[in-house]
Amino acid sequence: MGLARRLYRGEINVDFVGRWKLWYSLSGFLLIVSLAGLLINGLNLGVEFRGGTVFTFPSTTQSHSIEEVRNTFRDEGVHQPIVQSTKNSWRVTTEVMPESELTKVQNTVAKDFNVSASQVSVQAIGATWGGEVSNKAWIGLGVFMLAIILYLSMAFEPKMALAAIVALIHDLVITAGVYAWSGFEVTPATMLGFLTILGYSLYDAVVVFDMIKEVTAKLGSASKQTYSMAANNALNHTLIRSLNTSLVAILPVAAILFIGTTLLGAGTLKDLSLALFVGMIVGTYSSLCVATPLLVTLKEREPKYQAIARRVAATGGKGGGSKRTAVAKG
Repeated sequence: MGLARRLYRGEINVDFVGRWKLWYSLSGFLLIVSLAGLLINGLNLGVEFRGGTVFTFPSTTQSHSIEEVRNTFRDEGVHQPIVQSTKNSWRVTTEVMPESELTKVQNTVAKDFNVSASQVSVQAIGATWGGEVSNKAWIGLGVFMLAIILYLSMAFEPKMALAAIVALIHDLVITAGVYAWSGFEVTPATMLGFLTILGYSLYDAVVVFDMIKEVTAKLGSASKQTYSMAANNALNHTLIRSLNTSLVAILPVAAILFIGTTLLGAGTLKDLSLALFVGMIVGTYSSLCVATPLLVTLKEREPKYQAIARRVAATGGKGGGSKRTAVAKG
């Protein structure tokens, strides 16, 4: 509690920029693990993307297990039924089935689980629709990235735009890696979650960059701080705001993910909530520990800030903040 209180009052100056090697190493590890998951397991695409048949029927007062439901479909020749249980119903996803088999399976399900055949809903979905959704999602992502580059380049500068884009790609890959390792189904709701976390991550980065722009604009030939020192001080000034915003946003998403999907059986929400939950956490981390250190690395290569770094280093670096001067060679 004492640490949290001091952090909230701004009495602690965390050297985010100076620990850039730690953040780069951590991010590199997470990216490698995420990419390995995508290559080894791949994404568990929902029926909306790969095509298939969805059977939905209500739960009865008689208790049935997931394995019993799965065996019923396997006995009818279904190879890999995916069974999901909600509070009041069952949802079983299968491969594409011929029309002649659908009625047979529908009647068997009605008999085995004591429901009428009319209560067994059957929905056949083709992969074409999912392909259209995927294409539109990629187009939306491309337009979003281009808009970010143009906006940040005009409102701030191109190097800030580059740092923000790298952080966004970092967030997307790690979130996708969590889906790959966890086996969570990727649905259109997941795609919406991915696009949402891009906006959230960008918001966090813009708040930090705006403060950095304000603080570093005062740096001149007589400055007692290097660019990295000034950027680190700006980052600490926005730290509590970033953490508070993230906490307030994460709590309701966590409630949907952990309470809604387990206790209340709101299974359809988990596809969206997992993307938001992971993306918000990773987005907060990247805006503080990836985007800003990368921006500092790029800016300290400029002759103006190299000269300031050399002068501050010659005077003993008493400007406060990060001790990283890292004058780029050549």
